[in-house]
Amino acid sequence: MAQKAVENHQIAIANLNGFNHMTNFFIKVSTIASVCCLTHALCYGQQNVALPKQSDRWAIQPNGSITWNINDRVPHTDHIEMAGEKVAIWVEYGLDSIKRPKISRTLVFPTFRMLPDGTRTHISYSFQDNELPRFYINKKQFDLGTAKSSKKGSLGYDVKNINHKGIMRVNAEIGNPVLATMERSFYPSVDQPMAIEKFVFTNVSDADLPISMEYLKREVRTDPSRSKVQSHSVIMGTVGDGNQIVKPGKSVTFAVYYLATDHPDQLPVIKPEEEEQKRIKRIAEIQAPLKLETPDNVLNATFDFAKLRATESIYKTKGGYMHGPGGLAYYAAIWANDQAEYINPYFAFSGDRIGNLSAMNSYAWFAKYMNPDYKAIPSSIVAEGDAVWKGAGDRGDQAMIAYGASRYALANGNIDSARKLWPLIEWCLEYSKRKMNAEGVVTSDKDELEGRFPAGKANLSTNTLYYDALRSSVLLGRALNKPKSQTDAYNKEADVLKLNMEKYFGGNVEGFETYKYYEGNDVLRAWICLPLTMGIFDRKQGTIDALFSPRLWTADGLATQAGKETFWDRSTLYALRGVLQAGETEKAIDFIKYYSRRRLLGDHVPYAVEAFPEGNQRHLSAESGLYCRIFTEGLFGMRPVGLRSFDCTPRLPKDWNKMALRNIHSFGNVFDLEVTRAGKGNLLVTIKKEGKDYKYQVKEGATQLIKL
Repeated sequence: MAQKAVENHQIAIANLNGFNHMTNFFIKVSTIASVCCLTHALCYGQQNVALPKQSDRWAIQPNGSITWNINDRVPHTDHIEMAGEKVAIWVEYGLDSIKRPKISRTLVFPTFRMLPDGTRTHISYSFQDNELPRFYINKKQFDLGTAKSSKKGSLGYDVKNINHKGIMRVNAEIGNPVLATMERSFYPSVDQPMAIEKFVFTNVSDADLPISMEYLKREVRTDPSRSKVQSHSVIMGTVGDGNQIVKPGKSVTFAVYYLATDHPDQLPVIKPEEEEQKRIKRIAEIQAPLKLETPDNVLNATFDFAKLRATESIYKTKGGYMHGPGGLAYYAAIWANDQAEYINPYFAFSGDRIGNLSAMNSYAWFAKYMNPDYKAIPSSIVAEGDAVWKGAGDRGDQAMIAYGASRYALANGNIDSARKLWPLIEWCLEYSKRKMNAEGVVTSDKDELEGRFPAGKANLSTNTLYYDALRSSVLLGRALNKPKSQTDAYNKEADVLKLNMEKYFGGNVEGFETYKYYEGNDVLRAWICLPLTMGIFDRKQGTIDALFSPRLWTADGLATQAGKETFWDRSTLYALRGVLQAGETEKAIDFIKYYSRRRLLGDHVPYAVEAFPEGNQRHLSAESGLYCRIFTEGLFGMRPVGLRSFDCTPRLPKDWNKMALRNIHSFGNVFDLEVTRAGKGNLLVTIKKEGKDYKYQVKEGATQLIKL
């Protein structure tokens, strides 16, 4: 087996040497690191995988942004997505082997639809550098595709660095010798179907410098026979065009806008600086609540970036606010996993008004499909609510919705919202109960991977979600003064289900005492982590050993199935939370640090990703919510038990003396949660609320009930 790993290692290196596709360069590096990691572990007989050494491409800046200072590690390309209520902009950027820059931008307009209604029938258009207006500096054309001054009569530029913090900024020097610097910024409008590309040129010579941008206006109009309601226009145009004489040390600003409209003859006045300030304000608004403070700056920064991606991707549709994963595919729509299960329980802690509106709206949309015959709720509601997708049948969606809604209702702490959610939760629990097989576990057609990997007739994911939904519904039902007979029945069902899950799924898989993902499954699967996140620790040791074995752990986290290259970040993020909840703090924190550094400062940044090879590791937004939940539910151990209360089981790593979550908006309160050491084996938990401190001393690993 070890010899086979070495052979694979050599083959992968050979493949890398012949690999010239810049877009997927970082993926190849990822594959090599995975094989190296596997080879090392197998050759030296390690039970747990060795984490490969990382080489940062990006660096954290004092203002919380990250910067790639361009060096000789080229070629390299990457992509990033940014979003507002009416637009998403996907920017693919990079440098080739001689540092020639190339940028492509794709604009998505989620509320401008085409026919027939479907998941991907939003309009989107891509624009390349050669479609931009021409710029002239000192009467020479400035060539955006040239690394240095090359052909006669034109100017090239050297990219010095690229910076991210909700706005992508490219900083460059123009000319040889240098005549001017350029800051090129990309950002979406907060509330308009528009994105801006702004150019700021600064004269660094000792003489006046004429700088100009040509006027440009280009309109594309959709086919009226396929357009929903009416034909839509996408317009690219300039702001501030013309010639400027720029004094030494002074700057001039030009901008290009990309917008969608149904009224091209009534364009708004476009103010790039104002749109930029609104974007900066929205970023600050997202990042101010729920501040993570640890001794590890990489964790703090990754958490801040995750909050941004998780929250920015909410679209104001005719069907209300809809959180959308993005990725050039998923907009103005909701899913039972991404929204109901993954992101909404995070929004209950986030303090973001729009995030909470989108959470309640998503559950309200699912509730519209409840029916007396208990036919499955659609997996996805798309096209602003005008259509549904249920192509994979029942993926366990009712368990996903009940799990997410019950946790959200408890943590949100609003009794009116909880009352609105209760009928949906009840219905979804009853649906799942009716899907029990003879062995007492819940059946479903698929799981959330929709047949990409086998899931049998009953899978571990659906059952663990249903189990936790029952537990949360007991707590929520008590808070809402529901009949004791009902909550007692849910409690009994959960107890019985736990026993049945152990009988049905528990087993030895590849030498590990863990879980068979479905009946007959004999290969390790990533989702064996799920019981840990639901407080089921009967097989925790074998499960944790399996998760961190060379069979499952790769350089990019958990393989979906042992022996396959496919990975989905969502399972890795669940696993890291679950291992913390199981009390394996030191083991978990090493992998959390590794994962966070790779995602924030490595070759593909700055957010959690969806999957590989599918989707080219796009930054789907709900995964960033799952990243934040590693800390709220894992590291700080916050488990909602009432509308004003939670169990707190803090997991303070041995090398840390303190950690805190500040400005938490949850359980109907705003408060800080601090954890500090208090002598051997003890922790001091402090709740700071309305100018008062409430202190609790707990043993390490113990749980403290917090009532607010």
